[in-house]
Amino acid sequence: MEILTQPWHWAFSGIMLVFIVFLLIFLGKRFGVSSSFKAICTIVAGRKTCDYFDYDWKSHTWLLMFVLGTIGGGVIANMFMANPNPVAISENTIQDLTELGIAPPQAEHLVPLDLFNFEVLQTVPGVLIFVVGGFLIGFGTRYAGGCTSGHAISGLSNLQLPSLVAVIGFFLGGIISTHVLLPLILSQ
Repeated sequence: MEILTQPWHWAFSGIMLVFIVFLLIFLGKRFGVSSSFKAICTIVAGRKTCDYFDYDWKSHTWLLMFVLGTIGGGVIANMFMANPNPVAISENTIQDLTELGIAPPQAEHLVPLDLFNFEVLQTVPGVLIFVVGGFLIGFGTRYAGGCTSGHAISGLSNLQLPSLVAVIGFFLGGIISTHVLLPLILSQ
């Protein structure tokens, strides 16, 4: 059990991603978590609500199982294998958080509680970050034809130019959000 609760080398994730990508290519499948959202909406709302949801969602059953497994794995890891040590983040990140007025994550938390809690949702910055930001991520995912995992893992491994453009856009958006928008929003 001790090996499961300790941080693993980053290369293990890379090796597993390569294995999954080769498996998906071999099976003729494409990876992308945002596709599961379309399937969930189709299951809940039904095909008759609009033409966008009129497709065979059962072809994404494997992806729905992947998403459920990801959620279940996170719950199991949090309940039974949590590392009691504080998350290891760089001194530069701690300094940047402090300059924004955010205390770094403490022992059992993976995220700064000054930013990720339900009280923050009752503030203007919280609504901007979580509600408006969440809507923009959902809209952007559909507009870009997929999410970061789909484009960066499946699209780039298949040498698709639109995925390269999307991934460059994701990185630029992340840099702008981190260095321009987040400080601007948190100064409200």
